[in-house]
Amino acid sequence: MLGNFGFDTLVEKMSRRVAGRTSRRGALGRLGTVLAGVALVPLLPVDRRGRVSRANAATPAAGTDPRAKFVPQDTDIQSCDYWRHCSIDGNICDCSGGSLTNCPPGTKLASASWVASCYNPTDGQSYLIAYRDCCGQNVSGRCACLNTEGELPVYRPEFANDIIWCFGAEDDAMTYHCTISPIVGKAS
Repeated sequence: MLGNFGFDTLVEKMSRRVAGRTSRRGALGRLGTVLAGVALVPLLPVDRRGRVSRANAATPAAGTDPRAKFVPQDTDIQSCDYWRHCSIDGNICDCSGGSLTNCPPGTKLASASWVASCYNPTDGQSYLIAYRDCCGQNVSGRCACLNTEGELPVYRPEFANDIIWCFGAEDDAMTYHCTISPIVGKAS
């Protein structure tokens, strides 16, 4: 049986063995690497599919093939099939006090965006749309859409709509609220 003396001796021998095989610099270096890695985790893009359920996404009209391509319309801005929303994945800001080009009051515009080429049925032209997230408030939950026209995988982030882009918003406002869809120019 180990008494106080035996236990102390065992702990001392193990401590000396560990101290002889490691250095403070090495331990501090590994600790610094772990802390830096943990600090960078919030900067990673986040998959938005958990926020907007596919059940709330736009559904095709009755009698149409659900696998049919996106059919744009140009009358109802708050509808998921409005022509500018051909690749939107989120909530339309027009339903939350914003517009197609402006964030609602109390939110901030993310500096990054993803782009898509959307067809305008009125003039028969295609336009580049720069989808930008409005951040800083909880998800609006209004006009949730999931359109994937022209979407590419996440390893091409400029064409991936599954990323929450609020990591680039001012004042660390990283909470997603809604998405605007301004026109950048004509697609060629």
